[in-house]
Amino acid sequence: MKKEKKTEGVLYRKYRPQKFSDVIGQSHIVQVLEGAIKLGNISHAYLFSGPRGTGKTSVARILSREIGTSANDLVEMDAASNRGIDDAREIRESVNTLPFESRYKVYIIDEVHMLTKDAWNAFLKTLEEPPQHVVFILATTELEKVPETVISRCQTFSFKQPNQATLKDFALTIAKLEGAVLEPAAAELVALLGDGSFRDVHGILEKVLSSTEGKRVTREEIELVIGAPKAELVRDILESLVEKDLEKGMKAIQSAATANAEMKLFAKLILERLRFLFLMRLKAGMNEYIANQVSEDDFEFLKMLAGKAGTSLTADVLLRFIVAYEDSGRTSIPELALELALADSCK
Repeated sequence: MKKEKKTEGVLYRKYRPQKFSDVIGQSHIVQVLEGAIKLGNISHAYLFSGPRGTGKTSVARILSREIGTSANDLVEMDAASNRGIDDAREIRESVNTLPFESRYKVYIIDEVHMLTKDAWNAFLKTLEEPPQHVVFILATTELEKVPETVISRCQTFSFKQPNQATLKDFALTIAKLEGAVLEPAAAELVALLGDGSFRDVHGILEKVLSSTEGKRVTREEIELVIGAPKAELVRDILESLVEKDLEKGMKAIQSAATANAEMKLFAKLILERLRFLFLMRLKAGMNEYIANQVSEDDFEFLKMLAGKAGTSLTADVLLRFIVAYEDSGRTSIPELALELALADSCK
């Protein structure tokens, strides 16, 4: 069945957590907030920090609802575009207005680290001694840019980045809710491309499901839609490293470049598989963990290759590809960093 094209971000809005039990991977935060609400211990200011797409704003909205704040008494502000002293003064003046129909008037300020120094100075006194009916919930991806004087006045919570397994399960669940089935290898790729962000996983699935016919989604379809390098090319690189076959590896890199694959993504895919291969060669007792991270076919391939790998597959090889990942795209020849890493490792 051909799906109608959806607008970008629909899945993210559709499946945004609506209650604490919907929140994934942040139980250390949810438990504390639920306990505090039950006891009536509501703080005047909270600070949520952590990587993008981990649920900070969603939890802020849930917290607002759980303490009985209606939409009419909720104020949301993006400090990335409202960062000046006038914006801070507007908040300082508006907090004195009583809520329309709720016990608390809640201010959610996203990307709060973007406020200017003057804005912080204007806001600080209000944050320190707000009216009894006001609750501030600040969110940031860059805690180190938030002044210590602000952090000390808030209850702080650090949001964790979801791991590969969590994102894979999340992708499978969302696809199922949308009436589609992600093959295990496809879900694995979506999780990797999600880069530790639930929001990014939503975005990838939105793009894939809106442009894919049929209900079963394969890894190849995701590679085509997203522009990810083919899995065979990653395998070719690993084989070239184990077999010291420079030509095979260089051809794989060239094939990826010819297909206009993003080299940084290619380097990331190689690095992830290379790490697993290295751990399996060391017999580090990580096989069960790795088997849960990759498809059955990929695990068998890695297991076979690890049996062939010699002592030349060292931590230095991984370090070269870490550098290649960091340097990808920094030159006018996107594939150069990978070529150098491969050449040094196949000596």
